[in-house]
Amino acid sequence: MAAGMSRGFNVLLDAVVRIDVREIAFEAGARRYTASLGSGVIVSNDGRVLTNAHVVSPRAVEINLTLANLERVGARLVGWDHWTDLAVLQLDMDEVKRRGWKLVQAEFGDSESLHPGQVVYAVGTPHGLTRTVTRGIVSNPSRYFEDNRGVNGYETGTFNTWLQTDAAINPGNSGGPLVTEDGQVVGITSRGYLGANNLGFAIPAAIARSVLERLGDDGRIVRSYIGIVPGALQDLENFYALEVRTGMLITSVDSGSPAAKAGLRGGDIVLSINGAKVDGRFPEQLPPIQNMIATQLVGATLTFSVKRGGEIRDFSVETEKLESRVGEEWAFEKWGLSVRKVSRAYARENQLDDTTGVVVIGVQPGFPAEVAGISRGDIIAKINQQTIDSLDVIKAAHAAYEAKPAPTLFETQRNRRVSLYIVKP
Repeated sequence: MAAGMSRGFNVLLDAVVRIDVREIAFEAGARRYTASLGSGVIVSNDGRVLTNAHVVSPRAVEINLTLANLERVGARLVGWDHWTDLAVLQLDMDEVKRRGWKLVQAEFGDSESLHPGQVVYAVGTPHGLTRTVTRGIVSNPSRYFEDNRGVNGYETGTFNTWLQTDAAINPGNSGGPLVTEDGQVVGITSRGYLGANNLGFAIPAAIARSVLERLGDDGRIVRSYIGIVPGALQDLENFYALEVRTGMLITSVDSGSPAAKAGLRGGDIVLSINGAKVDGRFPEQLPPIQNMIATQLVGATLTFSVKRGGEIRDFSVETEKLESRVGEEWAFEKWGLSVRKVSRAYARENQLDDTTGVVVIGVQPGFPAEVAGISRGDIIAKINQQTIDSLDVIKAAHAAYEAKPAPTLFETQRNRRVSLYIVKP
C-alpha cells in the first residue's frame, strides 16, 4: 500500500466485522436451522452495520459480530431490502459500552466518479479468514444484470447497476466493503460470478447510502409498482422511427397490473414519464428508470407518453405498492409440509385469480401430506373447506390436528385442476 493511504485504510480495517448468523429455514416439509457467515462494515458511531440481504435475513434467530479487537458482540436486524441485496444491523451498544470498546466508523466515497482501471480493495471474511484484503481494479463501474432469484428466491438487481471488479471475492466476502486506496467505501461486495475468474460485483455506495438512510427510519422501504417489464431499444430506433437516445421499450406488461389496467401493452415505446424524457437505449439505463418509478408515492398517478405504431398517446397509470413474489413461509411438521403464502406478484406471474392459498415448497417423505399425494408446487386453496386467505387459517388447522389428530381435507390446484386430498394421521 502507498504511504499516503495507510491511515485511512487502517481506520477502514477497524470498521470491518465478521458476521455469524443462525437462521431458520422452512424446507422439505420441516423447520431447520442453518449457519452461515459473511462480512459487514460499521457505518455509524451508534453501531449501525451495513451488509448484504443474503447474509442476514428476517429469518435470522441469532446474529453475532466479531469486531476488529476479535471480541464478539450480538446484533439485531434493523432493516432488510432484497431488491438491492442490502441489510442494516444494530450492534448491542449496551454491551459495547459496558465492555469499554471503541467503535470505528467507515466513511463513504463517491461511487459515481469511479472509472475502469481504478484500484480498489475488497475487505472481508472469505471462507472464514477474518480481515482479509484483496486488491483489484474497477472492471466496469456500471454493470447491468437482473438476478430475479438472487436472494433466497427474492428478486434483486431491478433498481441499480453494479460495480464490477477483479478483486478476489469468495464466499464470506459478501457484505464487506469495496474501498479505494484511501479507505473510502465505494461499494458493498455482493457476489462473484460462478464458474468465472475475477468477476466480482458490488452495490455502489450511492445506492447503499440511500438504502441505509431509508431503512434507518422504520426498517423497510416502500416502493411503487406499475407492472411493466422494460427492454433496451438498442438497434431498434430505425424500426420505430425514433431519434437516437429516445424512448424505452415495454417488452411485456404483468397481467392485472396498473399498467395493464391503464391500457399499456408489450411493444409500446415510452417517450416520457410525467413530462421527463426517457432514454432506455442501453440495458445499463433501465435500472435508473425503474428506480424513478419505484420511488414515486404509492397511489400516485403517472402520465406516460407512449408511441404505439404511428400514434403518440398519453396513459395515466396509478401506482400500487411493490411486493415480492415470495410470500411468508411456514412449516407444518406433523403433516411434513412446508408452504409459502401466495403473494399478489406470484398470483399475477402464474395467472391465478387472486392471492388465495399457499404454495407447497416442500414435503417430507413418508409423512401424511406426501402419503396423501400432495406435491411440491401444489397450491392449497382450502383446508376443511375453509378458504386460506392467510397463514393463520392453516396454522389453526394444524394446531387442531396436533391437539387431536384427525383426517383433514385439503383442496389443491395443480395445473389449474382442482384435486381433493385427505391427510390422515
